[in-house]
Amino acid sequence: MNTQWDYSQLAEAYLKRPNYSDTAIQSILSIMGIDESSTICDVGAGTAHLTLALATSGCQIVSVEPNDNMRKHGQKRTELLRNVEWVKATGEATEQSGNTFDAVTFGSSFNVLDRPKALKEVRRIAKPYGWFAAMWNHRDLQNPIQADIEKIIMSHIPEYNYGVRREDQTSIINESGYFKDVVKLEGSVIHKQSIEEVVQAWRSHATLHRQSPGKFEQIIQDIENYLNSLDAVEIQIPYTTRIWLAQLRD
Repeated sequence: MNTQWDYSQLAEAYLKRPNYSDTAIQSILSIMGIDESSTICDVGAGTAHLTLALATSGCQIVSVEPNDNMRKHGQKRTELLRNVEWVKATGEATEQSGNTFDAVTFGSSFNVLDRPKALKEVRRIAKPYGWFAAMWNHRDLQNPIQADIEKIIMSHIPEYNYGVRREDQTSIINESGYFKDVVKLEGSVIHKQSIEEVVQAWRSHATLHRQSPGKFEQIIQDIENYLNSLDAVEIQIPYTTRIWLAQLRD
């Protein structure tokens, strides 16, 4: 995992991020055949958004997270779940035994890894015919409020881009040669937040943070001023959960 991208100061803000689409998560659990006898390694588990969704299946989960602050929040949120264990390690070197997991998942983390190395690690730790799944929540940039926020960002950073996290992951998965056909799934999420929570969530936006040295605080202030001008207690934010799913070859 790219340790130059330090999420320590963003960990608490990550708690305000939306959950993944329940419909999409249930679909992949069904496709992968996950049940109480299964094991999943959730890589880059952060503050446990995906771990919590996967844990509803009753399966055993090892949540891998290198950042101490993120892992602390994740452990707190899952402390009552007996089927979740936390490990400090990276996506390229999970420190897990080979041929162990029925599935290896990446919730908003695959993009900050050396992806070919991460896929090689998936092949090593997954069981024969095990599964890989990577997913992100993407804001609907056509939504009027989100479109206005994009304009604010672009006014400060004309060359701003979302990088790997909004790319189609099919080619990098296929190029590894490890997997069968890639399946892409989507599900919708409407995330309701107060203005204060929306601003806090933007403070956790690592992609924006990396691309705005010296400008980040002003961008956040401009977003906050715009949201306050809406004279709303809370806003609805439409997201799409996008998942790339693939099974290992023999």
